[in-house]
Amino acid sequence: MDRTYIADLKPDTTCKIQGYVENLRNKRTMAFLVIKDLSGKVQVTVEKEKYPEIAAEVDKLTLDSVVTFEGPVIANEYVKLNGIEMLPTSIKIESIAEALPIQRDEIKGGKAKDLERSSIDQRLDYRWIDLRTEQNQLIFKLQTYMVKVMRDFLSDRNFLEIHSPKLIGAASESGSDVFELTYFDRKAYLSQSPQFYKQMAMASGLERIFEVGPVFRAEKSFTSKHATEFTGFDLEFSYIDSFRDVMKLEEELLTDMLTKVKEKFGDEIERLYGLEVKVPTTPFPVIKLADLYDELEKNYGYKVDDSEKGDLTTEAEKLSYKWVQEKYDHEFLFITDYDAEKRAFYHMRDENGVPMGYDLIWRGVEITTGAQREHRYDVLKAQCDEKGLTEDVKFYLEFFKYGCPPHGGFGLGVDRLTMLFLGLGIKEVMYIFRGPNRLNP
Repeated sequence: MDRTYIADLKPDTTCKIQGYVENLRNKRTMAFLVIKDLSGKVQVTVEKEKYPEIAAEVDKLTLDSVVTFEGPVIANEYVKLNGIEMLPTSIKIESIAEALPIQRDEIKGGKAKDLERSSIDQRLDYRWIDLRTEQNQLIFKLQTYMVKVMRDFLSDRNFLEIHSPKLIGAASESGSDVFELTYFDRKAYLSQSPQFYKQMAMASGLERIFEVGPVFRAEKSFTSKHATEFTGFDLEFSYIDSFRDVMKLEEELLTDMLTKVKEKFGDEIERLYGLEVKVPTTPFPVIKLADLYDELEKNYGYKVDDSEKGDLTTEAEKLSYKWVQEKYDHEFLFITDYDAEKRAFYHMRDENGVPMGYDLIWRGVEITTGAQREHRYDVLKAQCDEKGLTEDVKFYLEFFKYGCPPHGGFGLGVDRLTMLFLGLGIKEVMYIFRGPNRLNP
């Protein structure tokens, strides 16, 4: 008999199910089990006198053991779990679980005292056990669908998917915060961004590309939103007139994705995480960085030293969410007009030397730095010289010697988007987290 996913069980059918034992009440004449697979849960009711051989096997089971049951599925109005149950005619124990080393869920109303959930670092030590919960499995259902709909959105607009190398011969972007390694007889680095190769694709005439892949940052950052390895969703496209074309594409991409995620998972996210998925209106609000600082000072008394006003501080980032909600009833905010000193050398600048780019803030957290790129070789080389990077990025400058269209793009962190969807820290939404102090499991 082929396996049936629990979500697909129907009354008055005979089925085979496989999954983990989530709950077990083993009475004298009856046993009641809750079996869970990736799709859902079902009650399995064992009549011990009728099936003593099944009862004997049930006596061996522990929580999180893996079992296969076969038998009829019936409707039962007294069963709280979806109003159906399986009455098994056979059982196969696939594996017996030892006592679990972590407590995954907070249990209320315990006999002696409430059991406290293990800390995130303890749960990361046993990540494969921690991931078995309904809440954690929703993380990856959400991520899978989120990436799929963004891929579909871009594919429908003639974007091509590329896969750029993660082993590179020169430190990317700034030359700092990269992992250095030995590559046969020379040095190599783990890519901290596909940026250079995205722009090489523009010089290749591919015109519209995107990439989903790993990104490495050698930053000793211990915040709730940083990791040393994460998954980036990056894109670049040619023949733009302004960085505002890039902003427009991003807001359309995100609005489409949020609309579809809300439709598919909005109820589950609200049930399991207590957060509403809000579909934004377009266009997103836009403000210049200097104007934002003026608004934050006027409305909340928030001041920063003039030396910090060329970039967005973490506190201003958080406060910007409060401001954009009060001013526009919106969760997103584009911020433009950063100081050239604080932006990458490849950002195009206007006649006043202001970078033609932006940050996008969602729920008080930066999710994107985007820009129109400088595609003119002589100007780009001058901006490299200004930052003292010309020798470091010599190979990159070659891309622009032989003709390159005007272009721009941005990158999103898949893990950071998931984090903001669910109101969690970065450690909890990554399949396996990597940080300065964690290389296992």
